[in-house]
Amino acid sequence: MAGRTPPLSVDTLRKLVADGEIDTVVLAFTDMQGRLQGKRFAAPFFLDEVLEDGAEGCDYLLAVDVELETVDGYAMSSWEGGYGDLRMIPDVSTLRRTPWNPGTVLLTADLAWHDGSPIVASPRQILRRQLDRLAERGWTAQAGTELEFMLFKNSYEEAWNGAYRNLTPANQYNVDYSILGTSRVEPLLRRIRNEMAAAGLTVESAKGECNLGQHEIAFRYDDALTTCDQHSVYKTGAKEIAAQEGYSLTFMAKFDEREGNSCHIHLSLLDSEGRPILADESGPYGMSRTMRHFLAGQMAALKDFTLLYAPNINSYKRYSPGSFAPTAVAWGPDNRTCAVRVVGHGAGHRLENRLPGGDVNPYLAVAAMIAAGLHGIDEELEPGEPCTGNAYTSDAEHVPTTLREAAERWESSELARAAFGDEVVDHYRNMARIEQQAYDATVTDWERYRSFERM
Repeated sequence: MAGRTPPLSVDTLRKLVADGEIDTVVLAFTDMQGRLQGKRFAAPFFLDEVLEDGAEGCDYLLAVDVELETVDGYAMSSWEGGYGDLRMIPDVSTLRRTPWNPGTVLLTADLAWHDGSPIVASPRQILRRQLDRLAERGWTAQAGTELEFMLFKNSYEEAWNGAYRNLTPANQYNVDYSILGTSRVEPLLRRIRNEMAAAGLTVESAKGECNLGQHEIAFRYDDALTTCDQHSVYKTGAKEIAAQEGYSLTFMAKFDEREGNSCHIHLSLLDSEGRPILADESGPYGMSRTMRHFLAGQMAALKDFTLLYAPNINSYKRYSPGSFAPTAVAWGPDNRTCAVRVVGHGAGHRLENRLPGGDVNPYLAVAAMIAAGLHGIDEELEPGEPCTGNAYTSDAEHVPTTLREAAERWESSELARAAFGDEVVDHYRNMARIEQQAYDATVTDWERYRSFERM
């Protein structure tokens, strides 16, 4: 592995297809739940028909729950509307090999209606809109996402058939930073790292984490859109590679009562000359005036935008004291107990949002951070005093503790409607409503154990 393999050109793809090296093209987009959805095409057909014109898919793909069940309440897709098609437009700049699937390449798609207008509730389009707002100022966003997962020595089928009970973790004790502990599963981790590099991602490192069988593979930051595209490719590819090896892994925010899976998001800004905007060594904590305002916007919008950082019922079970998942709306310099951490130095000075879990949709979360930061800049907000101690025991406001609370904040937020528009706010409020209703109607194992005999 010699660093990042650049994305393929269309001309190179044509040659690879002609030589018989590539026979399958995957065209996919990231749905509301953060999953890749799309189609596999015979490579010659893709080049002849799909590359230029795109492909169709049912518009319900942005209006279903995690089970792909049709649900009510979405303006863009319904039984009354006939569940028509949307268009998947290939972004040729994302063309890449997926070595874990031989003979296959993948492209990320943008979603549009048949008249060519973008689908504004698409996660990639939501991020594009916020990046356009930055571009109006001559700025770009650089982002990095740090995904944790839990690895088990059971196949996905075994896990499903066993109701996800009695799984065997890949490590039986805490292997945080342990070289010995991580060596137990290095063959699988090495395969994931190397094949992601061959897919065009720049691998930085891998390390063990606190929970049993928990690991993190980190990739180099990039422009925000590229980072989010690669995040989705990695998340799908890691699961596929694990399955091929007879393992399973999960990015769910909270699998058990121990530490959950986080997805810390790092964000910085560059001007039109490629110079860092947030750093100023002479400023307090190395922050420029712009960074102070940008940080203050994160604090001001954190509770209103939590739905985009924690989109599921399970997301909120991470937020417990002493878990390295934040509970306080607080910021601090290099302070891992805070929701937002100011970290790095010089050109690498940046914000780290520690609220998202491994179940986050990266496009939505990065879009939320940009929108929050621009609000802080436009209003010239100040972030207040930093937390330099234990934020878990501070008197700071608490982050939302349930999906219901976060969804209500989101729906009533004037800031969210100003930044994202009514259509986006209403669309994702409905997503939360559907998820909450499904959970509220479910009888859990916890209830049976407590109530079957003793109530």
